[in-house]
Amino acid sequence: MKVVVYNLGCKVNQYESDGILTRLSALGYEVADSLQYADAYILNTCAVTNEAEKKSRQAVSRCLHYNKDAKIIVCGCASQNDSKQFEGKNGVTYISGVANKHIIPEILEKKGVHVAPVLKEYEEELQPDLVRTRAYIKIQDGCNNFCSYCLIPYLRGRSRSRSIQSIVKECERLQQVTNEIVLTGIDMSSYGLDIGTTLAELIKNLSHIKIRVRFGSLEARVITEELLEATKNLINFCPHFHLSLQSGDDNTLKNMNRKYTTDFYYDKVKLVRQFYPQSGITTDLICGFPLETEEEFNNTLKFIDKVKFSDMHIFAYSKREGTVAAKYKLLDGEIVKRRTKLAEEIARKNKEEYYKSFIGKEVDVLIEKDGGYTKEYVKILCSGSEGSIQKVIPKLYDAKQEVLI
Repeated sequence: MKVVVYNLGCKVNQYESDGILTRLSALGYEVADSLQYADAYILNTCAVTNEAEKKSRQAVSRCLHYNKDAKIIVCGCASQNDSKQFEGKNGVTYISGVANKHIIPEILEKKGVHVAPVLKEYEEELQPDLVRTRAYIKIQDGCNNFCSYCLIPYLRGRSRSRSIQSIVKECERLQQVTNEIVLTGIDMSSYGLDIGTTLAELIKNLSHIKIRVRFGSLEARVITEELLEATKNLINFCPHFHLSLQSGDDNTLKNMNRKYTTDFYYDKVKLVRQFYPQSGITTDLICGFPLETEEEFNNTLKFIDKVKFSDMHIFAYSKREGTVAAKYKLLDGEIVKRRTKLAEEIARKNKEEYYKSFIGKEVDVLIEKDGGYTKEYVKILCSGSEGSIQKVIPKLYDAKQEVLI
C-alpha cells in the first residue's frame, strides 16, 4: 500500500509530517511526500491565513486527481480550527486535529472525526528519520503570545517545551546523516519557560555538535548577551536571525499585541550585530493591518530601511475569525496592495545591498537542488553534490533572481 504525506504550512508541520512518514515506512508502507498516485493521502494542514486554509481544502481535490478512490486523512491546524470544512468531502475518511498525529499510521483504516482538545504537555512521539538537505528539529510547540491577528495559540495551545536531553540526543543522531540542523518551534523564544530552563541553556548543551546549527523564527525578546555568547561556543553556528517584526510602528505593534517597541527591537538588532557584524537578519511584515494609518505605515517604511534586513517575508493582513483583530474594519484592498509594494521595494533594495557585501569573499554553501545557502542564509547559485558544503567565492549579484553567482 502506498501512502503520501502531504505537508502544508510551517517547519513544525514539516517535522511532524516527516515523523509520520518515518513511522509509516517502519510499518512497511511505501511512502512519498509529494502529490502523486497513492492508495491513501495524509494531509497535514495549515490555518495561519485564509489562503493557507483554502489551500488545505483544495489539497483534497488535488489528491483525488491522482486517485479518485483514495482514502484521505486530514490533520493539522485547519481541521483543528474547523473540521466541518472537510466533513463530507469525497474521499475524506478520517479527520483529526493538531494532537495525536503519531497514531495516524496505525489508523489508516478507521473512519470518523476525532479532533482532540489542544495539548497541555509536549507530545514527543514523532521523530523523523527522513533527512532533507537540512534537518528540522522541533524543540517546542504552542504559543503564549496571543497576537491580536493570530489564531495559532487557540489551535496549538500554550507553549510546551521538549527536554534538553531529548533534543541533544536527536541532534547527535542527525549529525551523522546531515550537514545542518534547524531548531524550530511554534514560539521557540518561549522555550523552557514551562520546564525551568532557557533557549540559551539549550544552546550551551549543543556545544559539541559539529554540523551547522541554525535558529528558526525568534522573537526579539529572546536576544540576550547570554544567548549570543552561547552561540559563539557552538562549533558551526549559522549567524542568521529571523526576528519577527510585523510592524515598524509602535502604535500598530500595540494594536497587534506584540508587546515590544521599535526601540526595543532595534536595540536587539544592534546587539546581534555586535556579536556578528555580517549576520543575516530577516523578518516578517504584515501590510494592511486594519487599524494601521498612513502615518503609521510610513513609520514602518522608515524603520525597515533603518534596520536594513537581509531579506523580508512581506504579506497582506489576513482576517481570522476568532481573533481580536477580526472585529476591526478591513482596509481597502488597493491600499493594502500599494503598501505591500512600497515595503517590497525597500526590502529588495536592502537585500541587494546586503548580498553584494559577500561578493569576492569565500563562503561555505550548503548545496541544494538549485544552488545553496551560506550560514547567513544568502542564496548563491553554484553546483555541487546536494547536501554537501562547498567553498564558493561569489562574483556578482543577479537582481532578477535576487541571488549571488
